[in-house]
Amino acid sequence: MFGGSSGVGLAVAQRASLLGGTVTIASRNRQRLAAAAAQCDGLETASVDVRDADAVAKFFTGRDPFDHVVVSAAELSTSTLRDRPLSEARAAVESKLWGAIHVAHSARIRDTGSLTLVSGMLGVRPSGAATMLSVINAGLDTLAKALATEMAPIRVNCASPGRLDTPWWDHLSDSQRHDLFSKTAAALPVKRVGTADEVAAQIIHLMLNGFLSGSVVQIDGGGSAA
Repeated sequence: MFGGSSGVGLAVAQRASLLGGTVTIASRNRQRLAAAAAQCDGLETASVDVRDADAVAKFFTGRDPFDHVVVSAAELSTSTLRDRPLSEARAAVESKLWGAIHVAHSARIRDTGSLTLVSGMLGVRPSGAATMLSVINAGLDTLAKALATEMAPIRVNCASPGRLDTPWWDHLSDSQRHDLFSKTAAALPVKRVGTADEVAAQIIHLMLNGFLSGSVVQIDGGGSAA
């Protein structure tokens, strides 16, 4: 589990552990890894920066093939393109898109196993307020579909969440967070934002359903249809 130290990634790790899986979470943030290990019994942790292709390759070297690999790692912010330094755009691509590519390139997965990527609603509903994130998420959706044919019989899918109540929004004040979630909820058929555990449930399904491959599954409270 790359990016399993918080949010959706940690929720997937917890669910997989409860199902009896032996779970390894990888993150570049050692403090978050320690905190995650304290919340889930039996976790193996590894300090790996997905932006570093050599580090990712080294992680898989000498290990037995995994049954399932999930990539939710991302260090980025929501922003416009033209009003921010290009260095921020490149950093976002390096983290979320190239990170997934690095894992896909080096991952050792059993033929009966799966690779699951995590994109987001902006891949199908792009926004100028988050141009690079829109581009990255669309790229991940396409990457999963292409890899499903390249890596077959290993199954490859992508989970595309809508707006979630996760630590990703901790940079906002309580009032800003409340206002954002309220506005989002009002526009959704389900009338609320999602949770990390709800997305994790879908990712576990993508891991375990042997007839799912090349799929991009929207978990967005009906946002893509509204």
